[in-house]
Amino acid sequence: MIADPIFWICAVAAVLITGISKGGLGGMAIFAVPLMALTISPVQAAGIMLPILIAMDVFSVRAYRKDFSKSVVMQVLPAAIIGIGAGAVLAKYFNDDHIRILVGLIALGFVMYKGVGGVRKSDTSSWLKDNPLAAAIAGFFAGLTSFMAHAGGPPFKIYALSQGLTPRAFAGSAAVFFAVVNLVKLAPYALLGQLGFENLKISLILIPLAPLGVWAGVWMVRRIDHGLFYKIMYSLLFVVGLRLLWTGLT
Repeated sequence: MIADPIFWICAVAAVLITGISKGGLGGMAIFAVPLMALTISPVQAAGIMLPILIAMDVFSVRAYRKDFSKSVVMQVLPAAIIGIGAGAVLAKYFNDDHIRILVGLIALGFVMYKGVGGVRKSDTSSWLKDNPLAAAIAGFFAGLTSFMAHAGGPPFKIYALSQGLTPRAFAGSAAVFFAVVNLVKLAPYALLGQLGFENLKISLILIPLAPLGVWAGVWMVRRIDHGLFYKIMYSLLFVVGLRLLWTGLT
């Protein structure tokens, strides 16, 4: 069992932030692995988070089970499964520092993506709309980055936000898509040893925080200033990304 108190502070914060994201303030699930990777291997951090994410998926899918777009999910899901497979094959060629660099770049790239506004929901005339090639590319990179660091949100959102979905349909599609993706990741994670007894023990300790984080997200949606919340979170994510990139390179 990890004794470092800094790890537990980072782990609790990561789970709560992810739960808040799942509860309605979407986009911050990417925070979990980079934050935990400040104190442990990013590979171990991803292994610890997977069972927790699956527990959260139960709540989010239940909430949006009638509101997702089956067509959008099915457009990106096959390529996402291929991306997960590619991640599993490539994993043996990456050491912890390589993963830190990758996770750091993903974190910084996500902040930059949000900084320029991403793809707006109203942009339904984009070439991305109902484009099979775009769906395949988005799905592949969503699966690949989700496998590496549970960071598949940006590729999925770039495609899904261009489809003209209602807010609930978008949230539901994301919930169903990542619930399936996370379940598919179980097998390769187990084969790579990321779901060993030590990791599962830590996951079980942290899982009770999952519904608390989701509840906090629902509560905050109604009360907090979203703009201020995201400015703080993106600023923190940028710092964490820089730290991981520096650690991986040096």
